[in-house]
Amino acid sequence: MVTLSSVARSMGRRFVGYPKPYLSQFRTLLLQSTSQCVNLRRLSNSDSGIVEVNLDRPGVKNAIGWDMLRGLQHSFEAISRDSSANVLMIRSSVPKVFCAGADLKVGTGKMLSYACNQLFVSIESTGTRVLDHLSVICFDWQERKTMSSSEVQDFVNTLRSTFSYLEVCHKHLTNPQKIPQALHIPSIAVVEGAAFGGGLEMALSCDLRICGEDAVLSMPETGLAIIPGAGGTQRLPRLVGRSVAKELIFTGRKICGRDAVSMGLANYCVPSGEAHLKALEIAQSINQKGPLAIRLAKRAINEGFEVDLASALALEEECYEQLLNTKDRLEGLAAFAEKRKPKYVGE
Repeated sequence: MVTLSSVARSMGRRFVGYPKPYLSQFRTLLLQSTSQCVNLRRLSNSDSGIVEVNLDRPGVKNAIGWDMLRGLQHSFEAISRDSSANVLMIRSSVPKVFCAGADLKVGTGKMLSYACNQLFVSIESTGTRVLDHLSVICFDWQERKTMSSSEVQDFVNTLRSTFSYLEVCHKHLTNPQKIPQALHIPSIAVVEGAAFGGGLEMALSCDLRICGEDAVLSMPETGLAIIPGAGGTQRLPRLVGRSVAKELIFTGRKICGRDAVSMGLANYCVPSGEAHLKALEIAQSINQKGPLAIRLAKRAINEGFEVDLASALALEEECYEQLLNTKDRLEGLAAFAEKRKPKYVGE
């Protein structure tokens, strides 16, 4: 069995103790990442199948630069290789922001000024203070350098492929000798505060999204004469429909957590500061289910959605058949007959 601890040892790192979070009943371990701004934590005891990726780049409001991008890649790969991981939560350690988007190191003051001014447009409709979100864009301007067009393209392509890692790629699912090309377990985005551009695209790549009431979500790229390039033009319409997606992308309009739920972009909107609690509740429920069944359900839904109904039903049959002779299926039947909780092992 490959675990996060063995992956850490193979990468020359180790688990270290992590201070108790505000949920004191949960003990966590921290896997030190190659990135300074991405931490991989796993819960323990009865929640040992739950892992968290924490974004921690407060100076730039979690804007995704190369260092954070590499940290995300390494974290997703480590989780994918861990057979004991059952569900992932992606959250921010920075107050009032999930992720400010891709750190493309814009090179002109005019473009920065325009981006800042856009934050004043219709911001009152979100009920959120302007200055809180002004700081999301206007960060560490003096430290920024210009990216060339080819560098931007390379960065965005890597960003797109990294986010796609959160989805199922079935061809390696039954071949453990292959390097995993996707994360087969469910992923949950925990969105408190701002999720702009690439930050929202990362959330869209997850299976579920939980928002706090202070969440502000936006695709502002067209205001900078570009389009969402990390999957936003494709995943957003699949969630909210083409017409709504076009309006959000064409205008860059900001929406709050409640609006996100009403249009199908988010699963839940909870009081500010409670998104992690709700996400944890959902993760715990998933963690109690049969791990193989959850992974194959994700595959059946994701891949089946992209093909015609007849092909999708054939895929469902294939996934169902893979579960018939598993130990977990027999355990589920036995637990039901004996009126006890099942103890699934992922086999």
